Amino acid sequence: MPEAPKDISMVSDYVVDCNLSDTNTKALQFIEDVTANADEVQKRVLAEILSRSAQVEYLKRHGLNGRTDRETFKKVMPVITYEDLQTDISRIANGDTSQILCAKPISEFLTSSGTSGGERKLMPTIEEELERRSLLYSLLMPVMNQFVPGLENGKGMYFLFIKSEAKTPGGLVARPVLTSYYKSSHFKERPYDPYTNYTSPNESILCQDSYQSMYSQLLCGLCQNKEVLRVGAVFASGFIRAIRFLEKHWALLCNDIRTGIMDPQITDSSVRDAVSKILKPDPKLADFIQAECSRESWRGIITKLWSNTKYIDVIVTGTMSQYIPILDYYSNGLPLICTMYASSECYFGLNLKPLSKPSEVSYTLIPTMAYFEFLPVHRNNGVTNSISVPKSLNEKEQKELVDLVHVKLGQEYELVVTTYAGLYRYRVGDVLRVAGFKNKAPQFNFICRKNVVLSIDSDKTDEVELQNSVKNAITHLVQFDASLIEYTSYADTTTTIPGHYVLYWELKLSGSTPVPPSVFEDCCLTIEESLNSVYRQGRVSDKSIGPLEIKIVETGTFDKLMDYSISRGASINQYKTPRCVKFAPIVELLNSRVVSNYFSPKCPRWVPGHKQW
Repeated sequence: MPEAPKDISMVSDYVVDCNLSDTNTKALQFIEDVTANADEVQKRVLAEILSRSAQVEYLKRHGLNGRTDRETFKKVMPVITYEDLQTDISRIANGDTSQILCAKPISEFLTSSGTSGGERKLMPTIEEELERRSLLYSLLMPVMNQFVPGLENGKGMYFLFIKSEAKTPGGLVARPVLTSYYKSSHFKERPYDPYTNYTSPNESILCQDSYQSMYSQLLCGLCQNKEVLRVGAVFASGFIRAIRFLEKHWALLCNDIRTGIMDPQITDSSVRDAVSKILKPDPKLADFIQAECSRESWRGIITKLWSNTKYIDVIVTGTMSQYIPILDYYSNGLPLICTMYASSECYFGLNLKPLSKPSEVSYTLIPTMAYFEFLPVHRNNGVTNSISVPKSLNEKEQKELVDLVHVKLGQEYELVVTTYAGLYRYRVGDVLRVAGFKNKAPQFNFICRKNVVLSIDSDKTDEVELQNSVKNAITHLVQFDASLIEYTSYADTTTTIPGHYVLYWELKLSGSTPVPPSVFEDCCLTIEESLNSVYRQGRVSDKSIGPLEIKIVETGTFDKLMDYSISRGASINQYKTPRCVKFAPIVELLNSRVVSNYFSPKCPRWVPGHKQW
């Protein structure tokens, strides 16, 4: 029976072997063992975390007094949110190196896509977490190989990117978790593995200029099109951005392939050197790509240009499910594979049935990754895709938390983690539903992030933030004696790529002077300026979100919306206007009553870093 290791490298040894078949067998056996003994592994994980951190300030502050048993831990340690840790995290960010949260030194901060006070959350991490993440990555392809054999005989065309990073006043790097991983030796100096054989050279992935990175990765993918057996990106939105980029720039890419010379706009010398080893003059390939890209319809373009592709590897669960129709269009319905479940706080688990339909994807939590607990969620019926969860828990609610092996089939839970890097009973904010079990370990459907109403890419906007943004914007209307009667919102990912936020406004116009279009554009920009830094980075730097749009609707539109909802069974006494909609008939109803629309005229302000610094 596998123990939670004292040295994480022991786990890596479990799955590393020079023989691919043996490696796959050992990886699958590791999964079998830890899921069959999930509760015993979880007990040991918790005991190891608590024993190594027995002297840290946070645990002493709450009176754990060196105890490592589950019962005492649950009795004395509170269930917390990020706000409860902000003071401690600020101390670490400002240079305090004492053992505040963790016995091992905090090596860097991982910036979460969730926000606190409009800024990315800073998640502490330690050096050994890179090995723990690498372990989970090493399990993915042995699982996949059971369902799609032969993937070692070709390459993966993955669009992978790094994002901007900052330094805290104390000198620690703060950056997204994937940027941390791609910049680490675990990725850059990885030994040859047929499963991590990508068409993109490391230099293209690590290029900070998003245009040059995308261009060179697409170019390399096209040059090696016959070798590509799988394609993907982290999120569905990122993969679709790559296809849209190809739509705009295929002529330049064809010219490079025809001549064997890279476009002069690509100025990064390390990228040019790396691509030159792949790019050779190939007029025949250029003619083929030109013929396919010149067609009026791009239906099935992925299977045409990369004809040996067996599946698309992207996250299409949660808010990313909105991209499934367009992925199906571009790929002629290739399988959409979601391989793993992870966050800045912790890597959690993997999909043991990768060929499942996106709506049926479930993730098996690997018990060695962290100590897991689950808070039952009692859902309120509504039209939004958000589940509202209270920020603070009373004593009774704290006692409701259950361990990994005690969750119930069909029940929804909020995930709570205790990690090796200094998070104790931390509420991640993800809502999961128990879909089944692998041995003793539960398998979960990802339902949503709690309280999130709008999301296009890695951005997450909640109802309170949206309300405050709208409140700031409508001050522009006062001078025209106009007021906002009602509003709702929609994440539009079909009419524009990248997708964008749409707000539907119903106005009361009491003044004699019409509201000029420029004022509504100012309203759009004010909303964007009021949204969090993750949204603004997506607009300014990542180009992953398009300009926000306000659609003015006819008087009486929201009465019609209420009538429609009541006709579908909503209670007239309990009905309130949803702040976000995604149900197609409701979106159609709103769009049918639009009288005018306006877009944000420019990007909002955003600079790398953290506003406290």
